[in-house]
Amino acid sequence: MTHVVVAFDDNRLIGDLFGQFDQNLALIERRLGVEAVGRGNQVALKGSQEGCEQARLALEGLYHRLQQGHELHPGDVEGAIRMASAETGQLSLPTMEPRSKLAFAQISTKRKTVVARTPAQDAYIRAMDRADLVFGIGPAGTGKTFLAVAYAAALLERGEIDRIILSRPAVEAGERLGFLPGDMKEKVDPYLRPLYDALYEMMPGEKVERAILSGVIEVAPLAFMRGRTLSNAVVILDEAQNTTSMQMKMFLTRLGDNAKMIVTGDPSQIDLPRGMVSGLREALAVLDGVEGITSVRFTDKDVVRHELVARIVAAYDRATAQAEDGGADTGHTTPPRRG
Repeated sequence: MTHVVVAFDDNRLIGDLFGQFDQNLALIERRLGVEAVGRGNQVALKGSQEGCEQARLALEGLYHRLQQGHELHPGDVEGAIRMASAETGQLSLPTMEPRSKLAFAQISTKRKTVVARTPAQDAYIRAMDRADLVFGIGPAGTGKTFLAVAYAAALLERGEIDRIILSRPAVEAGERLGFLPGDMKEKVDPYLRPLYDALYEMMPGEKVERAILSGVIEVAPLAFMRGRTLSNAVVILDEAQNTTSMQMKMFLTRLGDNAKMIVTGDPSQIDLPRGMVSGLREALAVLDGVEGITSVRFTDKDVVRHELVARIVAAYDRATAQAEDGGADTGHTTPPRRG
């Protein structure tokens, strides 16, 4: 049993750090199996050595956020606990300072600052800084699309790029969108709603609308990418598991000067016709180890929506694994893919 006392200098931040009725301390207690008692500007921690160290790292990370002027939400506390619990060896990129200090990767615009809430999110943000082509792979709710759009919005606001290009395969319409009413933007809007939601959260609504009208933010179906060279831009391909092999190769070879590509998708949710190869799965295998390309993989442990979502994802993954292992012998069929 270990006893640790953590002290904080600014008494004005203590109320926000501990949370209303000490709810943040209570969450740390439940998640890390320690006792956390606030007294004045100090927190007395009691529990295993590992649990107390993780609690200290989480509290100090949250306190640093408050010092920077950010508000704390329950998701931020959960994120700090996940980050503190992670071992650096589990990450695909070096993302943390020495264990005495926890560093959170973040994306900032004038409207909002987004801070990594899981080790995979931390690696993802840093990968987007370091590589020109980044694959974000994993289940729904892990933030891979939101963070990609937030990163693009931050670069646009700083003047490091001239435009953002958003694309997503419209599998339900087979990429043949002519029968839908309206112009091209209106035809593909239903498929790009998650990207728009992220844009409006990171940028003022009127600024987003002006950028779309002027072409600074462009909506481009995959079918319209052919023959183009995309320069001075962040190009985001969402739901990439539903691209064909030819579409993915065509898309990736559009990369121009001063451009970054971010490709997101979930290989477990392929909606292509049976027997057709997913361009995302093929690209991950073919491009493995290519310099300048980074892949970050998310799991159900990185789900940052309602905690029930993580349990739902895990349950479906277990059911799929059981069907693949024993379905042929037991007569079980593969459960429906997550939608």
